[in-house]
Amino acid sequence: MLRFIFLVAILSVLSISCTYNVAEQYTYRVPEQTDDGLIVGTLNEVRMDSVPIIKALDRILAGRYKEVHSLLIYKDGKLVLEEYFSGHRYQWDAPRHQGELVNWNRNMPHSIMSDTKSITSACVGIAVDQGLIQDVNQSIFDYLPEHQHLKTRGKSEITIEHLLTMTSGLDGNEWTAPYASKQNPIVALWFPPCKDPVTCILEKPLVSKPSTSFSYFGGNMIVLGEIIKHATGMTIDAFSEKYLFAPLGVDSADWSVRFENGVIEAAGGLQLTPRDMIKVGATFLNRGLWKESQIISEQWIEKCATPYGGNTGIKIPGEDSGRKGYAYSWWTNQLSHSGRSLDVFYAGGWGGQKIVIIPEMSTVVVFTGGNYLTETQEFRIINKYIIPAMNQQKSREFGKE
Repeated sequence: MLRFIFLVAILSVLSISCTYNVAEQYTYRVPEQTDDGLIVGTLNEVRMDSVPIIKALDRILAGRYKEVHSLLIYKDGKLVLEEYFSGHRYQWDAPRHQGELVNWNRNMPHSIMSDTKSITSACVGIAVDQGLIQDVNQSIFDYLPEHQHLKTRGKSEITIEHLLTMTSGLDGNEWTAPYASKQNPIVALWFPPCKDPVTCILEKPLVSKPSTSFSYFGGNMIVLGEIIKHATGMTIDAFSEKYLFAPLGVDSADWSVRFENGVIEAAGGLQLTPRDMIKVGATFLNRGLWKESQIISEQWIEKCATPYGGNTGIKIPGEDSGRKGYAYSWWTNQLSHSGRSLDVFYAGGWGGQKIVIIPEMSTVVVFTGGNYLTETQEFRIINKYIIPAMNQQKSREFGKE
């Protein structure tokens, strides 16, 4: 038995080390200008020091941060860094959830995992802006005509806002079991006896009064996807295409992960290219504005950047950089810069998917990755290399205050 465990450990190390060329060194390359609507530029044009960035890329190439699949930086309206690496496609039933080994590139959509929740939130915000959803303080059952029989034992008090902020009070916490286990409540939705995931979610008992307790459960977002369908008359894939992705010039969005009865997995099933993730981030950075179009209201962006109620001090399993806050399905965090704190908010997904908004730096940082069973270290890279690369610029600006 011990010999078998040792052999598995050796093979795991070899499979990871084969992904990288430790002798390879990074040379900075300006992102390619394409017709996708993003303007490219150089690090120098946005006054970023290339030395820390090169160090970061050298360490990624050497496998220091395991499976980073891409790193992109958008600053002052320009995409100034865009790099892709080799790594495994996500596969739930594969060892370490790592399927086919590929060389990632800009044209390959990536599973963004729980970043999907932040996109679903954006769709809710757009529906509210358009008056299709009247108020986030409405009961969820106002928009669930097929599930009225589950409006029992206090569940009528659950509002749309409670789903957005993971404070519904429903019995579901997906951090209590591995994602390889059917005991995980989000994974269990895919297996018998569950036939309709919305019913299985809403049948769960209330374990706390809505709004009073944070519990991370993607079931909340799956229900929101159904609310969007009934409120707008469009499934979330069609609604997001018309009102979010088409205006951004995004053509990579893939909502093909669906349950057997057709319900869309609106919590973690979306795929996007990293460039298209940058566009989403740029829109949130610019308070809902893309080019000259207001895609999402400033008020909604503010809700996404501000922790809700008691949703602070949250430790995310498997993620570096301390405790976080949770807003309207976007995480909040603080970074340190020259002795000052920088408020950031971000979409975060299992395995190392990130859309990080740093408003004070006019910056968006995007990561994709495959670190499903190892600690993700994106904020370590941001703190150690990306923020220092911007120090010279910001120190001059702070000196003028």
